[in-house]
Amino acid sequence: MEKRVMTNSKRRSRLMAASALLGGVLVLTACSGSSDAAGSGDSSQAKADQAAAQKSSEAQIKITPADGTNNASINNSATVTVTKGTLTKVTMTTADGKPVEGRISDDKKSWKPTGQLERATTYKVSASASDAQGRAAHENASFTTVSPANSFIGTFTPDDGTTVGVGMPVSINFDKAITNKAAVQKGITVTSSSGQEVVCHWFNSQRMDCRPEEYWQENSTVTLKLALDGVEGAEGVYGVQQKTVTFKIGRNQVSYVDAKTKQMKVTRNGKVVKTIPITAGAPETKTYEGQMVISEKFKETRMNGATVGFTDDDGKGEYDIKDVPHAMRLTTSGTFIHGNYWGKGVFGRVNTSHGCVGLEDKQGADDPNTPGAWFYNNSMIGDVVVVQNTGDRTVAPDNGLNGWNMSWEQWKAGSAI
Repeated sequence: MEKRVMTNSKRRSRLMAASALLGGVLVLTACSGSSDAAGSGDSSQAKADQAAAQKSSEAQIKITPADGTNNASINNSATVTVTKGTLTKVTMTTADGKPVEGRISDDKKSWKPTGQLERATTYKVSASASDAQGRAAHENASFTTVSPANSFIGTFTPDDGTTVGVGMPVSINFDKAITNKAAVQKGITVTSSSGQEVVCHWFNSQRMDCRPEEYWQENSTVTLKLALDGVEGAEGVYGVQQKTVTFKIGRNQVSYVDAKTKQMKVTRNGKVVKTIPITAGAPETKTYEGQMVISEKFKETRMNGATVGFTDDDGKGEYDIKDVPHAMRLTTSGTFIHGNYWGKGVFGRVNTSHGCVGLEDKQGADDPNTPGAWFYNNSMIGDVVVVQNTGDRTVAPDNGLNGWNMSWEQWKAGSAI
């Protein structure tokens, strides 16, 4: 009897353990959602849906620049592409939520912004796509564009669409010192419809001018291409410009100022069209000699001798004329060819200026019949004025747009490539 009681007790313990185990299985099965215990007729569809959900979309989305990129380009470098599927939605915003306009391509395989991005800005991109079975794929990325401190730009002249004289070089001034000059120069091309060879010359680490051996051929078209996007100009400093500029060359006008005869001969295509009496720099303030290019024009401007170092103390005389008529700049340092209404009886007779070339004119710049007005109205940016017989040194090639004062060999020697 004692042995039988022990057997029944064990049997009851085993039954209770089995019951507890079965209950646990039922609970776990019920949580999985795949039990047929409820007798649902949708169980087969539920299994199919689950299997489909577990199989990922074949669509593969790629966002460029990659997530976390710094120093990204601003020139439409942001792109979204998809393979094995089509894009359904792309949004791009700045970090503070400002939307960026963009467009999905007609084949729905790519997207890009419709405008240029801003520097030093963080952008967020969210993209969705679907594959041939309609299964969705999603991708997100965030990147930051290059900062001003880590990028450089070049300010160039002449402007796009302008018409200039035959002496106008392409002049580019960079806002950062360029140490990798060869890489930057390779990203800049200048060509002419005339077929003239064009060579670029570095005056220093921030200025590069480009010109042909002789003056541009009249009525030709010059094209400047800046392909500097991503070019490393100095360590950690990258270009951001991607631009094409074209300008026209006008008629061939070159004017010759002779300080000895005190006359200027204006020529077009080598023929003299007008002779104008002038006054050049006085013996103590001679005018530079050499080929000078008109870089700016002002119907009236102020000229103050103190800005270029002239004072009464130095014996050269101080001046401050607030309404100089028909002034055209020849050098950065302050040499102009301009109208003169205060000089009486000096034109063609005596050199009296502080270094400029003066032409007879009227105060107010409103008389079109004066020599000063005629020359102003018949000149354009890029025309050449050649100054001779002053007794002074030749103007420095980088003082204004005056690289023509270097020989072709000297000019080519300043190229980095």
